[in-house]
Formats: sequence, structure tokens, C-alpha cells
Amino acid sequence: MRVGIGYDVHRLVEDRKLILGGVEIEHTLGLLGHSDADVLVHAIMDALLGAAALRDIGQHFPDTDPAYKGIDSMKLLANVKELLLKEGYVIENIDATVIAQQPKIGPYIEQMRENIAKVLGVELSQINVKATTEERLGFTGREEGISAQAICLLQSLYDASAAVAGTEKSCQTCAGCKRTEVS
Repeated sequence: MRVGIGYDVHRLVEDRKLILGGVEIEHTLGLLGHSDADVLVHAIMDALLGAAALRDIGQHFPDTDPAYKGIDSMKLLANVKELLLKEGYVIENIDATVIAQQPKIGPYIEQMRENIAKVLGVELSQINVKATTEERLGFTGREEGISAQAICLLQSLYDASAAVAGTEKSCQTCAGCKRTEVS
């Protein structure tokens, strides 16, 4: 098993959409960034990439590349999922926190969880999203920006196959697994 931690922050500005977890949230300000600036999804991607020792989102999706200008971060998350499968990892769970004074995102959390679970191909129960304020302290408390933190647990497909092989079930080749049999 491998654990990863992710963090992201973006400035709140006028004339931008506010997108968190793939959900457009009604607000007077939006997040500034090269992509759609979805801090929640960016933190989750960094946690996943970190757990697999695949560096960070800037390495895979640089903000200097025009291909990623304004891109939907959920598309980038789908690419991260493919990288994980290629390396032989499956997601056990993700726990993430959005830190924002405003807007209140409680009403949007279930849709965020559903969006993330769908893109990653995991059960809803494997994704947790929560929100907090910083009691008007710091840049998030002053409503200058929004940040997000995420932690994840990955398991190697090989380890999962070996565990299944040790039970009454026979081991089959897993999609994306680097091994074809377990002894």
C-alpha cells in the first residue's frame, strides 16, 4: 500500500467560474489558473501521483503548455487514473478537504464525490470530500483564495492479485497488471 498527500491553492478573482470537484458553483468570484483551477481535483491528482511516485501535476500537465489552457480538470484526473493503471495501482480511498470562507459548499459535496468517483472508476464510498473555513484567518479567511488538501491510499494490482490468489478464488490477470500469474 502507498499513501499520497496533495495540496493546491488558487486566488479568487472576478470574471472566472468557480469550479470545485467538477461542479460549477454560483459565486461572485472564481479561481484563477491556467486550467479551470479546480483546487479540489488538483489536490487529489497530486495525492494520487505522489502515492505512485509519479511526481506532480505540473510535471504531467505544465501550465506553460497551451494544450492545458482552460482545460477541465476532470479530464486531467482521467489521465492520472490511466497513469496509475499503467503503473499497476488501484485506488483504495481518497479523503479531501476544501478550505474556503465563502461560498458554502456543503450543498455541492455529494455531486463532487459522484463526479470524482465516476471519473476514477471507484465506488462512491471510496471518495470523501469535506469543507472547512479558517475562521476568517489567513488568505482563505480573507476570501483571497481557496485551498484544498487530499490524502489517498493506493494498492498495487500485484499485491491485490496475490491476496486474491491466497483465498479460495483463483487469480486472474488484472487489467493493467504487470504480471500474468501469481505463484
